[in-house]
Amino acid sequence: MLSLFDRFLKLEAAGGILLVLAAIVALFWANSPYADSYVAILDVPVAVSFGTAGLAKPLLLWVNDGLMALFFLVVGLEIKREALHGSLSSLSKASLPAIAALGGMAFPALVYCLFSLGNPATLSGWAIPAATDIAFALGVLALAGRSIPLSLKTFLLALAVIDDLGAIIIIALFYTAELSVISLALAGVAIVALFTLNRLGVTRLTPYLLIGAFLWVCVLKSGVHATLAGVILAFALPMRSANGAHSPADHVEHTLHPWSTYAILPFFAFVNAGVNLDGIDWSALANPVTLGIAFGLFVGKQAGVMLFSLAACRLKLARLPDGASLMQFYGVAVLTGIGFTMSLFIGTLAFTTHGYEAPVRLGVLGGSLLSAVIGFVVLKVATARTKSVSGS
Repeated sequence: MLSLFDRFLKLEAAGGILLVLAAIVALFWANSPYADSYVAILDVPVAVSFGTAGLAKPLLLWVNDGLMALFFLVVGLEIKREALHGSLSSLSKASLPAIAALGGMAFPALVYCLFSLGNPATLSGWAIPAATDIAFALGVLALAGRSIPLSLKTFLLALAVIDDLGAIIIIALFYTAELSVISLALAGVAIVALFTLNRLGVTRLTPYLLIGAFLWVCVLKSGVHATLAGVILAFALPMRSANGAHSPADHVEHTLHPWSTYAILPFFAFVNAGVNLDGIDWSALANPVTLGIAFGLFVGKQAGVMLFSLAACRLKLARLPDGASLMQFYGVAVLTGIGFTMSLFIGTLAFTTHGYEAPVRLGVLGGSLLSAVIGFVVLKVATARTKSVSGS
C-alpha cells in the first residue's frame, strides 16, 4: 500500500512540473509575435458526427468539456478509493482534512466577495479561489524535500481530494446553464443503468464505458456541466473484481491516471493560461476579480485551513499530523492556495461573457504562484529547523 502511495506522489510531482512548463509556454506564446497562432489553435473546429447527429466545438471547449471529464473521472475514482480504503475511510482519518477543507473553501470565497461588494457582475466568481490543484500542490511539496513527514503528504492529498469533491458539488449547484428536461431524463436513465450494473455484480468494463459515453453526451446537452458525467461514472464503477484480476475502477484509474497527469492537465493549462498582457496596465491588476482571486487563494486558503484545523484540534475533534511541526503544517496550508487548473476551470464557468478572461487568469496565476513560492520557503525553513533540533 505504501509503495502505491509513493508512486502516486512521484507521479503528481512530475505532473506539477509539467503544469508549470505548459503555463509558461502558453504565457510566452500568447505574448509573442506569434500570438495569433496561439488563438487560432484554441479556435480550431473539431467535430464528431454519427450520421446526421454530431457535436461540433472549438478545441478549447473540447478540452474544457471533454478532456476535463476524463480528469474528473480520475478524481472521482480517487475520492472513492480514499473513502473506502484510504485516508478518508474512517472518521478519525477524515476529520482533520475534512474540517480543514471546509475552512479552505469558505474563507477564500469570503475574501473574494469582500473585493466584489457592490458589484453583482463579479460576484459569480466567488468559487474560483476555493479549489486546490492536487498535482501542482503535491509537486511543490515533493520539491521541498524528502524529509517532509509522510503524514503531511497524506493530509494534503486527503484535503485536495475533499476540495475536489467540494468543487464538483459547487459546479453542479451553481454553474449550470438552462436545463434541458429531455437530456436530464436520458441522463437519469443512464445513471440508473450504471448503478444497476454495479448492483448486479457486473465487472466487465465495456458496458460501463458505453453507458458512460452516452451519459456524457446527455449531461453536455442538459445544461449541467459535462465533467460531472466523469464523477458519476467513477462512483458507479465497481472496486471488486472476479478471479483476482484488477477491478474495473482500478483498471480505469491506473490506465487514465498517467494520461491525466502528463497530458490532460498540462494541455488544459496550456489552452487556459495564455494571458495576452498587451494593453494590460495597473488598472487590470487592481481589478476586483484579480484581487479577489489572488488574495482569496493566497490569504483566504491558508487562513481558512489553519483556523479551522487549530479549532478542530482545540475542540479535540482532530489532531495535527503525526511527526509534523506546526510550522511545517502551516507551510502545507499555504500550498493549498495553489488553485491553478481547478481555479482556471471554475473561472471559465463563472464568467461566460468576454472581458473577464485576463483578470481571472492574472488572479489565479498570481495567487497560485505566491502560494507555491511562500509555501515552499516555509517548508524548507521549517524542515531545516526540525532537523537541527533533532540533530542537537
